[in-house]
Amino acid sequence: MTKRDLVTAIAQKADIKKKDAEAALNALIEVVTEALAKGEKVEIRGFGTLLMKERAARVARNPQTGKKVKIPAKLSPAFKPGKDLKDATEKVLKKRKK
Repeated sequence: MTKRDLVTAIAQKADIKKKDAEAALNALIEVVTEALAKGEKVEIRGFGTLLMKERAARVARNPQTGKKVKIPAKLSPAFKPGKDLKDATEKVLKKRKK
């Protein structure tokens, strides 16, 4: 699903204009981005939590040369799904297995 598809779906579900749905989605993205940049976590109960996780430094190998490359530690955004989202996706998986 692309951003355009998401805007269309939001507009239909909320019975609002696409322009308003796009403005709301853009505002959500901006607020979440700003919160994560400050090191805050964003929790949407039932959906999940967006947070920053620290990735440890490591040594990798350049596949072309085989040379070892040091990759420094860094912060990276992560998503932890909530219980309701996990349950909903498991129902989809169960339906596919039938």
